Amino acid sequence: MFTGIIEAVKPVLSVQDKDGSRHVRIGKPRNWKLRKGQSVSIDGVCTTVVSQSPVAFNVEYMPETLSKTTMQFVERGTELNLERSVTLRSPLDGHLIQGHVDSSSEVVSIVKVHGKHEVTVNIPPALKPYIAPHGAITVNGVSLTVARKTERTFTVALIPYTLRHSNLQLLEEGSVVNLEVDLLARYVVNALGKSNH
Repeated sequence: MFTGIIEAVKPVLSVQDKDGSRHVRIGKPRNWKLRKGQSVSIDGVCTTVVSQSPVAFNVEYMPETLSKTTMQFVERGTELNLERSVTLRSPLDGHLIQGHVDSSSEVVSIVKVHGKHEVTVNIPPALKPYIAPHGAITVNGVSLTVARKTERTFTVALIPYTLRHSNLQLLEEGSVVNLEVDLLARYVVNALGKSNH
């Protein structure tokens, strides 16, 4: 589990595609102590550390993950949001996130308003029931609040702190982002759906 509070942004050092899988080497944040098999959220994707060195760690993505996340697009130099999994001692400052990306989607527009960025993203049809105004949404692993929702899009407002401490500052119109809907919304919608049958 994760909280959506990004700990570091680090670049991809190398990418190798082999037998349908993608092997990615990522810069390791200073003072991070990782172990083989540990889970790390990488742009919102729960990822297992395969190996590491003092300055980098290696991960692998299978075809299923590549087909539904932005990991299919990463290349050398891509900046990625990183968060280690929570422990019982971790503060829960964001919202509970599984790191199971529901879908990737496209940024429709970015508008700068009073020192903040308002980012509007297309809603994949399957996710529409789970996204609500003032509800939680995860974008590239960042815990955010939905400011507005239309039939086809949702908008989030990014404060300067979030922009400085995540790769969301690099978004442009047409950028593709990873989305994970709120865990509680998923259970509530599913429960209501079953109760109506």
